[in-house]
Amino acid sequence: MAILMTPPTVATAAGTVGAVMAAPDYQITDDTSIDRANDVLRGANVPYLVLRDHDGRCSGLVTRAQLAPFLADPRLAERVPIRDVAHDQGPYAWPEMAVDTAAVAMQVRSLQAWPVVDDEGFLLGVLTPDRLARAVYEG
Repeated sequence: MAILMTPPTVATAAGTVGAVMAAPDYQITDDTSIDRANDVLRGANVPYLVLRDHDGRCSGLVTRAQLAPFLADPRLAERVPIRDVAHDQGPYAWPEMAVDTAAVAMQVRSLQAWPVVDDEGFLLGVLTPDRLARAVYEG
């Protein structure tokens, strides 16, 4: 029995994640305390923060909802670093990924934001459903 596999579709430059990603607005280090991360989220009025490790590589993304259980105890929120909170830790998108592939992945994983990284793991941008919709509409 032979199994035929179709090769992945090669996206055109306009149909790639790199062409539609947004610049990340706010990033914090993953050793930042939960209460400080919450202050940044509230002060900047953003739905998520991108996390960086001590080398500057992307280590995830955290939302207000993920912080909520930890904020109930102020002592805990002051002492626990954001890396210890359950947050989206990958896999991440890459700039050469086709937009339609990224759209399916985001839908399956119920993501509202998805970090885009290079081969070394450094953050290049963030992909959001509205950026994907705009790409589909324009493309």
